[in-house]
Amino acid sequence: MSDAVRSGDALSNDVLASIDSWPVPHAAAAIVHGTSIVSRGDTAHQFRLASISKVITAWACLIAVEEGSVSLDDPVGPPGSTLRHCLAHAAGYGFDTPDTIIGVEKRRVYSNTGIERAAHHVAERSGIPFPDYVREAIFEPLNMNDSTLKSSAAYGVWSTVDDLCRFALELMHPRLITAQTGALVRTIQFPQLGGVIPGLGSFSPNPWGIGAEVRGDKSPHWTGATNSPSTYGHFGGSGTMMWIDPTIDTALIALTDRDFDQWAQDALVAWRSLSDAVVASVR
Repeated sequence: MSDAVRSGDALSNDVLASIDSWPVPHAAAAIVHGTSIVSRGDTAHQFRLASISKVITAWACLIAVEEGSVSLDDPVGPPGSTLRHCLAHAAGYGFDTPDTIIGVEKRRVYSNTGIERAAHHVAERSGIPFPDYVREAIFEPLNMNDSTLKSSAAYGVWSTVDDLCRFALELMHPRLITAQTGALVRTIQFPQLGGVIPGLGSFSPNPWGIGAEVRGDKSPHWTGATNSPSTYGHFGGSGTMMWIDPTIDTALIALTDRDFDQWAQDALVAWRSLSDAVVASVR
């Protein structure tokens, strides 16, 4: 790992001990606090990230914005929709269909299609296939050597805890883009919109940034009861989760290879408990 990624001296990986008893084939986790990291499990094991991929795709799109290849206000998707709408689940697409099911900016409809349209737009404008764009723009400069986009930009990244620690550090302290642009992932877009988070429930409002969910006042939530409303991140249908709480300059990454819907209730209990333990440990 890079020099910026080192074992923490203020935290113990005992905070992560609960992952040892999770009912999954493999589990690995890490806490990023400032520039210090503690981890547990095989952090070089490659997992399918599922929807955590959306945050990586969004970051690539923001790099394209700074490069001048695209603008968040570019028309993308149905009439009246923009790249911003697609990345914030406000374009009106259904979950995994090419058709819209509601008007633009009417409701937060969680959609793989919107993210895929955003990625296609970047590829079209840059002239670079999106998997190559992500590799060149993010994976190579961050030394995420065990990460690859294998299929959909919405759910097709495979990676490791080690590599996601590097990405979390980039989200927390951007180097590839300006801090102002990077803040868009946690800046609520179309704040009035309500909607459903698959596997969790319906919320009104349902705040979302560019590619990342923002916790806000949602309760119950998949993060801990003690995470701040400004916590942002994503969980994935493959049994993965990553959040960043900027009020404590801390990220938590926990990856498994058991699909969320096979242990959904247990997963939510496990993630909430672990999140609260991490918050307590850094405070």
